[in-house]
Amino acid sequence: MKIRYAERKDCALILQFIKELADYEKMLNEVVATPAILEEWIFDKKKAEVIFAMEGDTEVGFALFFHNFSTFVGRAGIYLEDLFVQPEHRGKGYGKALLQQLAKIAVERGCGRLEWVCLNWNQPSIDFYKSLGAVPMDEWTIYRIAGPRLKEFAEEK
Repeated sequence: MKIRYAERKDCALILQFIKELADYEKMLNEVVATPAILEEWIFDKKKAEVIFAMEGDTEVGFALFFHNFSTFVGRAGIYLEDLFVQPEHRGKGYGKALLQQLAKIAVERGCGRLEWVCLNWNQPSIDFYKSLGAVPMDEWTIYRIAGPRLKEFAEEK
């Protein structure tokens, strides 16, 4: 098992993993990303990074992450946006390896936290995260303004 960073040529593969995750989460219809969009934002603008879990020469899982910032800790953290291991490769340690690599990256970069969200119905993932020592932030709720409402709100007087 090895982990590798995504390269510019991997944009279609990154999108494939995003769509597989979205399908698992019953949200495939919400994916509007394209390889070109991913190339622009991940590789040109450098707003996110991607690592792959490899079985031999084949990518079997991925993690997409970026830096956030904690004012309380006074330093950056790593926010894990997506973690996905293909179903036929689960239970082999790939998810744990991806999270451990993110923890190593966070420590190497001096980050104070590694954070992510998980859908409330995804009990297998919740159990997995708790087994690693992750703690749910039960007193926090995520709020979002997106799509047309984001543009409307930005233009309000």
